Amino acid sequence: MSGDLTRGERLQIMLSPEELAALDDFRFKQRMPSRAAAVRELFRLGLASVGIRPAEAGSKSGDFGVFNIGPEGHKLGTNGEKPKR
Repeated sequence: MSGDLTRGERLQIMLSPEELAALDDFRFKQRMPSRAAAVRELFRLGLASVGIRPAEAGSKSGDFGVFNIGPEGHKLGTNGEKPKR
């Protein structure tokens, strides 16, 4: 994730005392400036651990579809064939 400071969305979460202690431990061990920065880093690490990377600049929403688009505009199945109707 970028270091962009113009974040337009706010996300509020509730944590148990144990979760908050774990977050603060992570934050201080990593010398992070804030809880928010620590949450963003943990979020990034969690997504990376399951193989999800942030979208690259210039990506379009159509780049994240379930099916591939074929040469004639039809959708291709996961095996590259036209789905049966």
